[in-house]
Amino acid sequence: MSISPCFSGPPLTARQMSVAALCGLVLWLAAALLLRVIGPMGVYDGAARVALYLAIIPGTVPVLWLMRALARLKPGQMVPAMAMGTGTATIMDGIALAWFPGLYGAGVALHAGASGTILWGGGVGLLLAFWFDRARRGPA
Repeated sequence: MSISPCFSGPPLTARQMSVAALCGLVLWLAAALLLRVIGPMGVYDGAARVALYLAIIPGTVPVLWLMRALARLKPGQMVPAMAMGTGTATIMDGIALAWFPGLYGAGVALHAGASGTILWGGGVGLLLAFWFDRARRGPA
């Protein structure tokens, strides 16, 4: 059984893990605050939600580039770094939903819309990280 090229990079250093976690924390907070503002404008309804989710795909690419530069990632390290950042953001999302739901706005619909959007963004980031690592290493 061979190991995927996405997992054959060097392990993350403590500094790289810290930077990735900090990127996840900062991005989660920025997204939560942005969604608190635009949520009441109807961004979670109908076609607006589709547009929001689609916009997250290209909007995530610069975040990955920034994390790669800040953490000084080598080929094969994007997936574990993104997993660290996404894990941090997911933990923060869970804490906010349980103890500080007002961060996302007033009402369960806004809480669910913001949290769902943040989870979508985390998933998009992880999938793009796999693509970036594959693209940087070349086909196996």
